[in-house]
Amino acid sequence: MYIVQIASECAPVVKAGGLGDVVYGLSRELEIRGHTIEIILPKYDCMRYDQIWGLHIAYENLMVPWYDGAIRCTVHCGWVHGRLCFFIEPHSDDQFFNRGCYYGAVDDHLRFAFFSKASLEFLQQTNKRPDIIHCHDWQTGLVPVMLFEIYKYHGMEYQRVCYTIHNFKHQGIAGTNILWATGLNNEPYYFQYDRLQDNFNPFALNFMKGGIVYSNFVTTVSPHHAWEAHYGEFGYGLGHTLNLHQHKFGGILNGIDYEVWNPEIDRFIPAQYTIDDLETKLKNKKALRERLWLSHEDKPLICYIGRLDDQKGVHLVHHAIYYALHRNAQFVLLGSATEPGLNNWFWHEKNFLNENPDVHLELGFNEELSHLIYAGADMIVVPSNYEPCGLTQMISLKYGTVPIVRGVGGLVNTVFDRDYDQFHKPEQRNGYVFYQTDQQALESAIDRAIGLWHVYPEEFRKLVKQGMEYDYSWNHPGTDYLQIYEHIRHR
Repeated sequence: MYIVQIASECAPVVKAGGLGDVVYGLSRELEIRGHTIEIILPKYDCMRYDQIWGLHIAYENLMVPWYDGAIRCTVHCGWVHGRLCFFIEPHSDDQFFNRGCYYGAVDDHLRFAFFSKASLEFLQQTNKRPDIIHCHDWQTGLVPVMLFEIYKYHGMEYQRVCYTIHNFKHQGIAGTNILWATGLNNEPYYFQYDRLQDNFNPFALNFMKGGIVYSNFVTTVSPHHAWEAHYGEFGYGLGHTLNLHQHKFGGILNGIDYEVWNPEIDRFIPAQYTIDDLETKLKNKKALRERLWLSHEDKPLICYIGRLDDQKGVHLVHHAIYYALHRNAQFVLLGSATEPGLNNWFWHEKNFLNENPDVHLELGFNEELSHLIYAGADMIVVPSNYEPCGLTQMISLKYGTVPIVRGVGGLVNTVFDRDYDQFHKPEQRNGYVFYQTDQQALESAIDRAIGLWHVYPEEFRKLVKQGMEYDYSWNHPGTDYLQIYEHIRHR
């Protein structure tokens, strides 16, 4: 099959979050299976050009209709760790992608509407006719809309769209100017509830809703999050739209790249180890303690790796630090706050705890250090308020670090409670799960993990091994996506 991914990110050249990892990881998996994959991205001024090999101009003078005129674009081409990527560079006073950032501008809706338009124009003008166009999140929600309403009348009637939603919270809200800019034009037509009109603001258009309505299949990044978005609060107002289109909606768990996250070959850790060589994992614990000036005592080491924000359950992350110390465990945190207030709070805690030999707060992000923490810690806490998929718990399982998670989103699909899971045999369980958002629920799960570590060390080691046996690579998701592609391709 010939598949084109249209996205605002692709790791490692453009990465703000998990979206970039998914676009790269899925593309790599599909290519390994013999399919032809191309990725279309904006050419940001601030992306990692050192991660592109052989960047050159592939198409000059791509004229993209925009309002009453057109914007000239240059399309560059290069390889990102083996993946063929096209980068669209518009030449206009708007400087859409020369902002020194990927997101956060007041005209983001116009920037990514233009990118979506330019991507389709590039496919159309170069006679590229992929079997599947796979687009991602609100930034590309208008791709299936314009394909169906405009480009199918210009030689692209056979292209099918799979649309993946990574985060329902950000939906792309815009006004009528987006219609006139992109050539959709017909206000009364698109401002209908069954098309692009936002479900709660009758004067706004919703990019993500357009993606759901017009694409041939819609996925989100775990089966349980698909249920939450459809029936619960985590669809952020799009639950009814998902209900109307439930025949083409489902959840597919993201994968992780075991070429990067694998203690057997990890070049960022001092001692590589396997499931049959867990004694060597202790060398990484020792190295982690030495690097962060922690004491070398016989006690469990608990970690947190990730953003410090409301989505991640920051109040429980904070509580976990002090509760671990109360239970005579050590705690290591690696993460950066997304808001000034949270940043100040955790800097205050860092200064307060600075002399404590059992805790270290590393505020910021350090990819190399994260590998050492995964390898050196005994347990990881993931107390998210919501988590569409979550990668940290899947990585930690591979490294033999027992996850303690809140039962939401993809965490439910990947971590199975050692004591209480009713759907998995004891030998299939791999961590600890709590469901409430209060401190007592978190404490209960941490207590059970620490208790097992101290009192039944062989049982703890058994739990570690059961976690390491799970395969959360792109192998299974790759198969699932190919089944969807085949399904919509023949409709």
